[in-house]
Amino acid sequence: MTAIHWFRRDLRLGDNPALHSAAEAGGDVLALYVLDPRIWESAGAPRRAYLARSLAALDAQTGGRLLVRHGDPRDVVPAVAREVGAEQVHVAASYEPFGRRRDDDVEWQLEDAGAALVRTGSAYAVAPGRVRNGSGADYKVFTPFRRAWAEHGWRAPAPDAAATARDVTFVDAGRSDAVPDAPVPDGLELPEAGEHAALDRWRAMLDGPLSHYADERDRPDLDSTSRLSVPLKWGEIHPRTILADLAHRRGEGADTFRSQIAWREFHADVLHHNPTARRESLTPVVPEASWASGDAEQRLLDAWAHGRTGYPVVDAGMRQLRAEGWMHNRVRMVVASFLVKDLHVRWQRGADHFMAWLADGDVPQNQLNWQWVAGTGRDAAPYFRVFNPVTQGVKFDPHGHYVRRWVPELRDIPGKAVHEPWKLPRSAAPDYAERLVDHAHERQVALGAYQSMR
Repeated sequence: MTAIHWFRRDLRLGDNPALHSAAEAGGDVLALYVLDPRIWESAGAPRRAYLARSLAALDAQTGGRLLVRHGDPRDVVPAVAREVGAEQVHVAASYEPFGRRRDDDVEWQLEDAGAALVRTGSAYAVAPGRVRNGSGADYKVFTPFRRAWAEHGWRAPAPDAAATARDVTFVDAGRSDAVPDAPVPDGLELPEAGEHAALDRWRAMLDGPLSHYADERDRPDLDSTSRLSVPLKWGEIHPRTILADLAHRRGEGADTFRSQIAWREFHADVLHHNPTARRESLTPVVPEASWASGDAEQRLLDAWAHGRTGYPVVDAGMRQLRAEGWMHNRVRMVVASFLVKDLHVRWQRGADHFMAWLADGDVPQNQLNWQWVAGTGRDAAPYFRVFNPVTQGVKFDPHGHYVRRWVPELRDIPGKAVHEPWKLPRSAAPDYAERLVDHAHERQVALGAYQSMR
């Protein structure tokens, strides 16, 4: 008998409990990926290009036996089950709003086809909804969530890719639909895709940067982060694999990295309990009239999106996004704060731009991080947090290397002076944009708006 493993956000063979569940149920496994036009067309070009590469890597791992079908999963999955006579379709459970609705619909359709949808595991070490406080409610603040999450614990990893390749037999189910052409946007360089590349990246992190991760993770001028957000988004590596390796490490670096995994799981948990948070603020914090609108909003948004705000660290971050489909996490916070609190543009507009350009664009992480910065999300005291782009630049890019890398108009300005080019003669950087706004003034405007809602 053949069972189907429906790959979604688990584009790997190793540490994949749902795949092993399929093998145990059917002996032979049909590896299926359904390319849903709704998701493909709504994804930004960097995500489409990365997904195409990741699917190619997964196809190679299965010996060229990954079956790709285009269409609505509610139609495609039951149809494939009928074609191969499968009685079970195995998946890692989805917890985001769209995925939950889709899976419920597929489950009902499979019942009509005489088959069952079997959910095993998820994209998280601890599935959203599992961690509850003493009253049985979800956590509203990260720190107590992190403690409870760690106390809850997680399973050990499933067999790795090599063991899976030995133990799981993939069947050839015929001709796949071609993955649509997914060109990489001009000027964009994407990292290597696939499980092997993700594991190599993680091993490199363990062998070096992890030891000083706590001290250097906020430094965009240093190569001290793992850049695992992309493979984590696509499931080329599971957080449980990472946490198992961290369990054997001691020190502040390992503890800090573990906390970053906890933040990822917290945001997934928040969205699970509050599905409207994808588009709606959890806590409105300013009057509607305080937001920019119309042509003025679009002008400000365009300048921010293209890295022409006149604030160097902001512009460097926005240009890195267009060049790599990725941005350093500290800089993400700075550019998000600048859009919402200096330019007074709604967080949803910034979140949409990020989703259009990030290769790691992931709904719970993107939307809830934007809400955290905007002060509308889960935070104990968010209203006064307004990042100063100059002090952030001086503190975390003290020599200006990051800015000069991404903003060529400023490459002749030495040292930390690069963070305040408006203090220099115009001839020092004649091609660099003038400041859109004065941060000190806009900070007071933002705080005044927040105060009026308290």
